[in-house]
Amino acid sequence: MPEHNLSENAKKELLRIARKSVSEYLEGDCSEMKAPENEELSCQCGAFVSLHKKGGLRGCIGVFTCDRPLYETVGNMAACAAFEDPRFPPLTKSEISDVDFEISVLSPLRRIYDPREVEVGTHGIYIIRGSCRGVLLPQVATQCGWDRDTFLDHTCLKACLPKNAWKDKKTEIYVFTADVFGEKEPSCQ
Repeated sequence: MPEHNLSENAKKELLRIARKSVSEYLEGDCSEMKAPENEELSCQCGAFVSLHKKGGLRGCIGVFTCDRPLYETVGNMAACAAFEDPRFPPLTKSEISDVDFEISVLSPLRRIYDPREVEVGTHGIYIIRGSCRGVLLPQVATQCGWDRDTFLDHTCLKACLPKNAWKDKKTEIYVFTADVFGEKEPSCQ
C-alpha cells in the first residue's frame, strides 16, 4: 500500500503543476512556483514524473528523496522529464498537446535480501550493483503483464546489468510503493 494516499484534489493539482511547469518552460517563463493552498502538497518525499505520447514513453525522471515540498519536486521532475531525459530529444511546443502526464509519489526505499519479497503490482524495484543502477516503477510490471522474475530481469537490464544479476548476492535490491495517477492509462513501455 502506498505511504502517500493523496486526495483527488491534490492529485489534480499536481497534474496541473506538472503540465504548467513544462508549458511555462516552453514559453520561456521560468518564474518561481507559488505554494498551493493544499497542505498535502507540502510533504517532502520522492516522486517520478512520466510523460507519454500516444501511449509510448516520452520521458521519465524522478528522485527517491527530496528536501523540497512535493509540489516543487513534481514541477522540477516534469521539466526534467520533458527536457533532460537522455533517452529522448527535448520536448517541443508542437508536442505538448499530445503528451499525457503521470505522477508517482514514492514511499521511502526499503532494502530486501530475498527477491521473493517483491510484490508485482505493489512494489517498484531499484537495483544497484557497483556503479550500475536501474529503477522500474510499480505500474510497469502490471502494464506489461510481467511476473516477479521478469520484472527483476527488466530492472537489471535497465541498470545495464545481465538480466539475472538480481540473483547475485552482490546486487542490492530495494523496493518501494507509489501513489500513481495520471491523465491517461499508458501502455507497456
